[in-house]
Amino acid sequence: YEQILDVPWNETATFAQVNVFNITTTAGEEEHVDKISRYGDAEGQLIWPAGVALDADENLYVTDEWMNRISVFRPDGEFVKCWGTAGDGDGEFNRPSGIAMDTDGNLLVADSLNHRVQRLTVDGEFVSAFGAHGSGDGQLDSPWGITTDSEGFVYVADHKNNRAQKFTAAGRFVTSFGSYGEGKGQLNRPSDVAVDQDGDVYVCDWANDRVQVFAPNGRYLTSLIGDAHDLAKWHREQVEANVDVKNARRRVYTMEPEWRFAMPTGLAFDESKSRLIVADTQRGRVQIYNKLHDYLEPQFNL
Repeated sequence: YEQILDVPWNETATFAQVNVFNITTTAGEEEHVDKISRYGDAEGQLIWPAGVALDADENLYVTDEWMNRISVFRPDGEFVKCWGTAGDGDGEFNRPSGIAMDTDGNLLVADSLNHRVQRLTVDGEFVSAFGAHGSGDGQLDSPWGITTDSEGFVYVADHKNNRAQKFTAAGRFVTSFGSYGEGKGQLNRPSDVAVDQDGDVYVCDWANDRVQVFAPNGRYLTSLIGDAHDLAKWHREQVEANVDVKNARRRVYTMEPEWRFAMPTGLAFDESKSRLIVADTQRGRVQIYNKLHDYLEPQFNL
């Protein structure tokens, strides 16, 4: 494993960028607006981009796991600055992954292999940290995704402890969601977490290929397994352009496996349209669900 990590996996530069989309409420009208950055280790470049966050001015903050730093870009994609270095001291990182803004305008970073969450100003100045390596309440093992709610509570996808944890803004443990397993309400390597205006909590159940939904009190509500019945418009174009792929799809008895999630990695809740947006990573797409429709009919995928 360590030998593999000696060389960044993404030497083709295919994914070392941030893609910007405009997503409407109508399938087929989504647009690819821009792409930000490219592969490399120079300032303004990315190797392992893992998490993104926007501040009130829509400046973009991107965690780079390989470079152990945060890169900052303006809304138009112009590089501003980067900060951070490898280590376990205050303001240092070991594979930073998830990132979110808190209610005070500071950044919360899941410092994954340091097994903690760091709070920093948008200029990279250390403010505080919480968490320690372990499996007890409030302890973390490779925290991955992170988010906050309107009341300032912090939610962390505690990856190797197979749970999500809720903390106060000051980092005090409140409660946890899930336990290891494949059953309802159980998790296997959760990778991200989101919360909606009702306090419902969504957890990317990465190794179980699904999203689990919990009530604010931790009660299991439902699971989403992926329902991409229709190809995204860009996938349709690719299929139509390749006769062999088109013919192969016609010979398949059922397309149902293609509809399902495959290791979904990230998610976010769009409160303005009451919809859940899921990064269906191994399928190379995004699936979108509408809570107002009880998630029974996904809006579309792209």
